[in-house]
Order: sequence, then C-alpha cells, then structure tokens
Amino acid sequence: MLREQIYSHRLAPGQRLDEAMLAEQLGISRTPLREAIKVLGAEGLVELRPRKGCFVTELTERDLEEIFPIMAVLEGRVACEVAGKRTPQQLKTLDALHEKLERRAAAGDVDGYYETNYVFHDTMQVCAGNRWLQTVIGDLRKHLKLSRHHSLRLEGRLDASLSEHRALMQALHAQDAEAAERIMRDHLLAQLTALRELSNEAARSAHVE
Repeated sequence: MLREQIYSHRLAPGQRLDEAMLAEQLGISRTPLREAIKVLGAEGLVELRPRKGCFVTELTERDLEEIFPIMAVLEGRVACEVAGKRTPQQLKTLDALHEKLERRAAAGDVDGYYETNYVFHDTMQVCAGNRWLQTVIGDLRKHLKLSRHHSLRLEGRLDASLSEHRALMQALHAQDAEAAERIMRDHLLAQLTALRELSNEAARSAHVE
C-alpha cells in the first residue's frame, strides 16, 4: 500500500513521511509501518535524513542522465534476445500489446499509453527469458517510476514513441536482432532527450514567471 502511494505520487517525490498520519490512514500501528519503511529504504524508494526524518526519494536530472544510458543498453539487449528466439505465441502477445498502443495513441490517451507501454516492456523481458536482465532492469525501473515527469508529456513525443515501437515490431517479425537492439536502445535514449526538453521548458516557464 505504501509503495503504491509512492509510485502513484500520492506521496510525492521529496515529501516527508508523517508516520502518525500514515499509520492512521493505513489502519496499522507504527511498528509495522516502520518495518515497511525500512524495506522501502533498502529498495531506495525512501531515504532517511538525520535529524530531519524520512522522505520519498526524488530523482535528480543527474540521476536520469546516469540511469537512462544504462537502461538503453540493457533493454537493447532484451530486444536483441527476443528477436533471436521469440516464439510465434510470444510474437502474437507483443502484437496485441502493440495494437493496444496504437489505439491509445489514436485516442490521445497519454496515461493509457504509458501504462500499456510499461506492460509491453515487461513482456519483452519475460520473452527474453534472461533472469539477470529482468532483475537488473526491474530494479532500475522501480527508481524511474519515482520521476515527477514522463517523456510522453512532451509535445510530439507520443507519436514519435509509437513510430519507434512500429520499427521495433518490424525488426521482431523479421527476427533482425541487430536492428531490434539498435531501435530499442535509441527508443530509451529518445525518452531521455524528451525529459531534458521537458526540464528546459519548465526552467523557461519559471524564468518567465
């Protein structure tokens, strides 16, 4: 429950955790709450600041600059492995998710597209069948969910993302592992570029105000 509040940003990045309020809200005592907070701290989702309290972890621009290139390499490898060994049933599953992305994009449903895209990438990892990739990527994705923004909010990024997914699906159908790896890697780096632009836009708006 606490983890979901963090991921949904009901507990916002950088927010101080009020133990008394949370215990009352969750209907539990402070002891299990503190145990839960320890677990979240070990996962890097919250951080303890001496003499100040416990806060929801907030990703900085530097964090994003460091994480996304790593994710690009890892998810590129996932795409490479999937292209090389996907089964007809796996391809059918990925096609169905891609069609859902097409519908979400056509409707301008950014949140729905984001959710489906998350499932698509999860499914790609399962299809790759590499537990080490799943473990490392899973840990990094937990942290990326802490970001205040996602790249699809940038004007034009939704259409660009869909085009990248179309190219990826073509590579998967053709079993072109090299192309799939390159397209997925570029797809992740394009997200970082979009996040940079969102940050720049926010900075320009703040300057004007």
